[in-house]
Amino acid sequence: QMQMVESGGGLVQAGGSLRLSCAASGRSFSNYAMGWFRQAPGKEREFVAHISWSGSFTAYSNDVRGRFTVSRDNAKNTLFLEMNSLKPDDTAVYYCAAAFGTPSEIERTATYNIWGQGTQVTVSS
Repeated sequence: QMQMVESGGGLVQAGGSLRLSCAASGRSFSNYAMGWFRQAPGKEREFVAHISWSGSFTAYSNDVRGRFTVSRDNAKNTLFLEMNSLKPDDTAVYYCAAAFGTPSEIERTATYNIWGQGTQVTVSS
């Protein structure tokens, strides 16, 4: 089964930027639609962004639309999340997730069956 490892998290001031990466093992990465989710302390895991297996379709939560950009490089088995204009409310553990094919309910955690271990993003005010 494909495995994924996130990186790129860290501490940043409000208004700053970070770029998260999610490196996938195996040769089947391009068969999977990918999502980014985040979980803040005491809160449920929530949808952030989605990208189709080809990269032609993307979707974002209302909280991050216009500030975050999801992309992927299928040749390098890597998913990215470019985060700009960061706010303290963006502080959370960020997870990448994979769903085979073209899922319909892209904002549900249950849609994705492969998850990374997460990377911490902390935005100071």
